[in-house]
Amino acid sequence: MIKKTFIIPDMTCSNCAMKLESLEDTLEGVKEISASYHKLEMLIEYDETKLTEEQIVAAVKKKGYTAIAA
Repeated sequence: MIKKTFIIPDMTCSNCAMKLESLEDTLEGVKEISASYHKLEMLIEYDETKLTEEQIVAAVKKKGYTAIAA
């Protein structure tokens, strides 16, 4: 398991953060997602053998946001 932070520059409210945190239920290998619109970032803990950084970025994009690895 690794923890990685992504900058989400287009997150504007707590609902945005909740949408991103809901990825926890749809991405295999995710242990926990914590998003903060105050900090414009998302912290994700995941199993790197089941999920790649590119898959995370793509999933965030499907939700309508941009993810940049910090």
